[in-house]
Amino acid sequence: MASIDRFEEIYSLYWQKVYRLCRGYAGEDGKDLAQETFLAVYENLPRFRGEASIGTWIFRIAANLCLKHVKKPVYASLVGDYQEEVRSEDEKVVLLHRFIQELKEVDRLIISMELEALPQAEIARITGLSEGNVRVRVHRIKDILNQKFRQHGFE
Repeated sequence: MASIDRFEEIYSLYWQKVYRLCRGYAGEDGKDLAQETFLAVYENLPRFRGEASIGTWIFRIAANLCLKHVKKPVYASLVGDYQEEVRSEDEKVVLLHRFIQELKEVDRLIISMELEALPQAEIARITGLSEGNVRVRVHRIKDILNQKFRQHGFE
């Protein structure tokens, strides 16, 4: 019973962050990927060794599932879904989601985790990159996103 209580606690703490990470990577398929992540967490929780923080472990599972996700044209469905879902949201938010979808796979994961305020050291552990490489990639991704916003008339 303790493992169910522990899972429920983990789920309530991490669901939104994992969902946003997966959504940033895969659009509407993000919900399915987030659910798959927590299914894997539930199944593997008894074997969690504590070599990393529980959050790092969960994000690593989510990142692996996102990277395994079969690439398909997400852009059209993403824009259509967002038009209904975020009518009240600012145009910049819709564009940000679109621009993130256009990034390379690993860059999508990195910026999604950065937007979730994960420390870059943790992002490095999750992605298997060095902290310096993560720092450089975050800077370059932000430059790319800023450039795209300027091309769409935002300063």
